[in-house]
Amino acid sequence: MEKFYYDNAIVRKFALATIMWGITGMLVGLWAASELVWPGVNLTSWLSFGRIRPLHTNAVIFAFVGNGIFTGVYYSLQRLLKTRMFNDTLSNINFWGWQLIILAAVITLPLGLTTSKEYAELEWPIDIAITLIWVVFGWNMIGTIIKRRTQHMYVAIWFYIATFVTVAVLHIFNSVEIPVYFMKSYPWYAGVQDALVQWWYGHNAVAFFLTTPYLGLMYYFVPKAANRPVYSYRLSIIHFWALIFLYIWAGPHHLLYTALPDWAQSLGVAFSVMLIAPSWGGMLNGLLTLRGAWDRVRDGVVLKFMVVAITAYGMSTFEGPLLSLKSVNVLAHFTDWIIAHVHIGGLGWNGMLTFGMLYWLIPRMWQTELHSKKMANQHFWIATLGILLYTIPIYWAGFVQGLMWQQFNPDGTLVNKDFLETVTKLAPFYLMRVIGGTLYITGATMMAVNLYKTMSKGVFLANEEAEAAPRVKNYTDPASEHWHRGVERKPGKFVVLTLIVILIGGAIEIIPTILISSNIPTISQVKPYTPLELEGRDIYIREGCNNCHSQMVRPLRFETARYGEYSKAGEFVYDHPFLWGSKRTGPDLHREGKGNKQNRSDSWHYSHMLDPQEISPGSIMPSYEWIIDDDLNTSHTKDKISAMRSIGVPYPEGYEDKVFDEMGIQSAGIAERILEKLKDEGYDQSDIEALQNKEIVALIAYLQRLGSDIHNDPNEDK
Repeated sequence: MEKFYYDNAIVRKFALATIMWGITGMLVGLWAASELVWPGVNLTSWLSFGRIRPLHTNAVIFAFVGNGIFTGVYYSLQRLLKTRMFNDTLSNINFWGWQLIILAAVITLPLGLTTSKEYAELEWPIDIAITLIWVVFGWNMIGTIIKRRTQHMYVAIWFYIATFVTVAVLHIFNSVEIPVYFMKSYPWYAGVQDALVQWWYGHNAVAFFLTTPYLGLMYYFVPKAANRPVYSYRLSIIHFWALIFLYIWAGPHHLLYTALPDWAQSLGVAFSVMLIAPSWGGMLNGLLTLRGAWDRVRDGVVLKFMVVAITAYGMSTFEGPLLSLKSVNVLAHFTDWIIAHVHIGGLGWNGMLTFGMLYWLIPRMWQTELHSKKMANQHFWIATLGILLYTIPIYWAGFVQGLMWQQFNPDGTLVNKDFLETVTKLAPFYLMRVIGGTLYITGATMMAVNLYKTMSKGVFLANEEAEAAPRVKNYTDPASEHWHRGVERKPGKFVVLTLIVILIGGAIEIIPTILISSNIPTISQVKPYTPLELEGRDIYIREGCNNCHSQMVRPLRFETARYGEYSKAGEFVYDHPFLWGSKRTGPDLHREGKGNKQNRSDSWHYSHMLDPQEISPGSIMPSYEWIIDDDLNTSHTKDKISAMRSIGVPYPEGYEDKVFDEMGIQSAGIAERILEKLKDEGYDQSDIEALQNKEIVALIAYLQRLGSDIHNDPNEDK
């Protein structure tokens, strides 16, 4: 037998980071939810909803869940492989590098430094750092697997490997971008192509960051806590390979009824429906592992959290395929239903499993009993109630939104023609969400106190002594051995097989969309943005306007009746990035420009950005006074034009020399129209010159361009 020591110090670091970032991310989410109830809570630019909403998602996904993944992986991997981690230095680089990435997100996102791509908002220098740290994690994990003392890799490790391989592929492929300057880039993909790549990434970020690693943790910690073996080894094999093969195809179901080609949408729907089988197979494998251990569930704390987590996983993985059906998607997409669906997974699956894991880990590493089982049980019930009070009202809000948007009068006109009528109905539901979120955070805070007191009375075991027999290098397969055992003994082969399985779906969906031009037809009337409009678009992105407003009018009667002509693929060929959005807290804006159904004046937009509640009573949109007060920074406008040309936008050579002249003419016209409307008399040229240099003018230029290349009135050009 060989003696060695497990490294608990690295597990402690990640566990403490999980607790700290978890409460922080939840508090940011609570603040954002409060802004939808009380718009005055948008106290300043860096606290506005559009900027902190992506901070909340990144903090919860990559800081809370990410550190939770590393906590569980670093603890379980050593014990499953009977060896210390491959390299302590790599472990610490992984930890500190990940925390610095999170800190960079905390700084940059409130400052408006964002790519706007959901779950991938961080700018290019941070993307590079993520890549490097992820390689360090994989290097350390694969090295540990290679020097293992066990013959076979347990099922949890399969999911860890799939997580590392797939997240690496997703992140690198989705982050192909052209840097313009420090903390500013444009994605190489445009429009429909960008949308498909982003949601291939976005859906599979949920699949391979929020799901597969946590399934690995489930397969380790549930049997440990229940003191029972996994229910079915064969079911775990089917669960793993079917899940990672099917999941990668499902991304297009986020883009149903959009300008994405129908064949890609249909593939997304078909594979999403098939996902029910492996997902529920995994859920049942987890729950049936508890057969004969229900007394531990009833009397203990850890398994209560884990049972609710697995149940929430089952609910989410049934609802996801349901939402991919076009008949259901028509009602649900762009509504709060999707928010509730996501939080069943986030609060229920990831949150509750993390809490259960921490309650199991901390007493063992500190060699003591949990400080208060009573407080832990109270946490369980408070968190469960918080989930219910959060999700049920938001589901209800989603149903209300979807049904109100589609309601017609007998004469064929919309019942709720003004989008604001649907917003004002949601105030009670949004308030209940705040109450539910407050309860959930209260429970997490109780856990932090409980675990702190547990650590205070215990003695931390940094290096835990263990012993195991060395692995037999020339192992011969018994004739009776299951065929999969041979795959489990060869980590290199396992990694390659995993890579092949996850690449099939992505390649079939994405390569034709990028390489076959007929999939994305162009429209001759659609021209590149003017320099002023491009600057305005970047302000729109900076403020996170796409977090509340979509830019995709679907070919559905209730949408075209409200917004105008449906959106065409060719209208987005110069959009780097695409801005179709995923949630309508406010109305769709793709037909907001001049000549379209809304046809609002420049002065209306000016007044609306200054005081939305005065222009639209009952609106929950915050004021954007800083955009009106701040001067437009044009120091990088020429660089932006050059960068756009390098990725295929047809700006002519030498156009940079004309940029400021064109911007001056366009901005002066907008400023004059605003002043003419707001002041009947008394303004002069100096007022125009002062206003035309403000950010608001560039933003208005962009808003007035939206959808104006193609509009409803065929006689307008005449």
